[in-house]
Amino acid sequence: MTSPAKFRKEKEIVAEYDTQVKEIRAQLVEQLKCLDQQCELRVQLLQDLQDFFRKKAEIEVDYSRNLEKLAERFLTKTRSTKDHLLKKEHSILSPVNCWNLLLLQVKRESRDHATLSDLYLNNIIPRFAQISEDSGRLFKKSKEVGVQLQEDLMKVLNELYTVMKTYHMYNTDSMNAESKLKDAEKQEEKQMGRSDRQTPRSPDTLSSIKTDEKPVRRSSVKKIEKMKEKRQAKYTENKLKAIKARNEYLLALEATNSCVFKYYIHDLSDIIDCCDLGYHASLHRAMRTYLSAEQNVETSKHSGMETLEGAAESLEANGDKQKLMETYNNVFCPPARFDFQSHMGDTRGVVCAQQPLESELLQRCQQLQSRLSTLKIENEEVKKTMEATLSTIQDMVTVEDYDVSECFHHSNSMESVKSTFSESYLSKPSLAKRRANQQETEQFYFTKLKEFLEGRSLITKLEAKHDLIDKTMGESQKSDCCLASGRRNSALRKQESGEVIPLMVESCIRFISRHGLQHEGIFRVSGSQVEVNDIKNAFERGEDPLAGDQNDHDMDSIAGVLKLYFRGLDHALFPKEVFHDIISCVSMESLQERAIHVKKVLKSLPNKTLIIMRYLFAFLNHLSQYSDENMMDPYNLAICFGPTLMSVPEGNDQVSCQAHVNELIKTIIIHHDTIFPGPQEVQGAIYIVPGAGDDFCDSPHCEPPLVEEPAPETVSVSRNSEDVMALTV
Repeated sequence: MTSPAKFRKEKEIVAEYDTQVKEIRAQLVEQLKCLDQQCELRVQLLQDLQDFFRKKAEIEVDYSRNLEKLAERFLTKTRSTKDHLLKKEHSILSPVNCWNLLLLQVKRESRDHATLSDLYLNNIIPRFAQISEDSGRLFKKSKEVGVQLQEDLMKVLNELYTVMKTYHMYNTDSMNAESKLKDAEKQEEKQMGRSDRQTPRSPDTLSSIKTDEKPVRRSSVKKIEKMKEKRQAKYTENKLKAIKARNEYLLALEATNSCVFKYYIHDLSDIIDCCDLGYHASLHRAMRTYLSAEQNVETSKHSGMETLEGAAESLEANGDKQKLMETYNNVFCPPARFDFQSHMGDTRGVVCAQQPLESELLQRCQQLQSRLSTLKIENEEVKKTMEATLSTIQDMVTVEDYDVSECFHHSNSMESVKSTFSESYLSKPSLAKRRANQQETEQFYFTKLKEFLEGRSLITKLEAKHDLIDKTMGESQKSDCCLASGRRNSALRKQESGEVIPLMVESCIRFISRHGLQHEGIFRVSGSQVEVNDIKNAFERGEDPLAGDQNDHDMDSIAGVLKLYFRGLDHALFPKEVFHDIISCVSMESLQERAIHVKKVLKSLPNKTLIIMRYLFAFLNHLSQYSDENMMDPYNLAICFGPTLMSVPEGNDQVSCQAHVNELIKTIIIHHDTIFPGPQEVQGAIYIVPGAGDDFCDSPHCEPPLVEEPAPETVSVSRNSEDVMALTV
């Protein structure tokens, strides 16, 4: 029998084995549960994808229908328009073209989104349903294979348990046989020892004892030896069986470990692969189908956007004006000329230039010629002011504030997106001010436009009358008609040739400095044309109508005479030769650097020109110091005098160059004391602020004492006047 200690040990071994097998069995059960869970999640995911795309398809259909309704609503309205001529492709106006392309783009988006919905319902959703069906079927088969592998693994474990029990049994028998063999050996040794320890006796006694005990001892020894031999044979047999059982156990143990390792490392991976067979590839195809659909929608939209962008870039006013006039040629073409309608037999349809009407017509021709010269100069000045104002308006309406990229830089938090375009543009406090400035500028532009158109109409009428009289009078009368005008212009040319300040310039500036520094809108508001002509004619006769301290003249008319003088010069005060050199300073940000550059360029001009410039800009600087009252800061004065003092050479963009000219004139007004040389460098008249001395200026016309250099503070302006407001704002 086995000892209790050995029995407990064997029982513990079996219990440990059973525990390990139970853990493996529990793992196998959890593995199947895990695969079941993955299959359920996969099926749920595919079902969610189907529901998602089904709902998205509904949204796309609704969106497509709404776009279709929106497009049809306005297309129907466009088809019913009465202006059928404007529907022709060759005569369509660019804004209408943009509008039509926008509606066509909406219809295209409607069709694209309807196609997208159809793809969702009939292509992508069936793909997901097929994937779900395939995944379930493959999982079922994979699970069957997995269950079979688990059963085979459990068979191997059971076989190991059987081999282990056999090994334990044979080993126990071997140990028992060994124990019995040892007992037999101990009995033999004990028997042999007992014979040797008996007490010695006499030879006769001993002889008689040996004779009596010899048969008994031999029988006992033989019996023990026979038992020993039997037990030895039994031990040898059991020992051999135990060794064989142990070998079988070790072989089974190695095979079992290999099977367990194979199952966990290879078989499970293969089972999972079987469950995933084709799943990811099919899902990839479905998602690629979705991406292809969306990308094609984006491509189609991008193509339409490019067409629409081209139409937006083709918005052009002059081309539309030409198309409109060509389309409605019968409406815009000039009517037939009015013919002379004879009355009561009077058939003479020409102007009669015979005496006594000849002298009257000659005088009228001279008056018309003089009037036309004045009107053309004035109208040209109004035109340039109008063009400068138009440039300002164009700058306002062409500001590039249409990029809304920042509104689409959403954060990754997936919070509700709120457009910031309205906050960044429409909610700015300066919007109302910008709108007010634009409206005020537009009002000023239309005022100048109306003045220009009225002046051009008057010039057209007077030119027609003058040309007809001139044609009637003949070439000789034409020469006589222009003689008086030549005499008047000679006075101006004579004044220009001298190095003193012309009387007209000096007298007008003196009058304005004494009486008009606070006059609101000086040089901006047009004066009385009759008074301008009267003052100008008086100066041409050599008179000074502004002499004395009387203040009975219209200030705007006197300002108009001063501008008219510089407008009527044969060559502008700033020669065209220095235009590009001097205008390049506008790119400099610092006004001081501009002034230094302008000074270098103007050094090449004649002294008489520099003297007039120095005198004029010193006056304009003084006038700008009263901008709070007269509303004429340096930039506003520059807008009025820019077109007069510096003409833009041909071949240059008149609008953009005029804006640069105005900026240059503003710089010269502000920094005139830095730009122009003092009386020590270039001797000549200088402008002195009224009240700074006993006399007004150093000029032969006003006979002052000695020429004095003005104090710097009397002719300078604050350097902080850079931030001046434009005339049209």
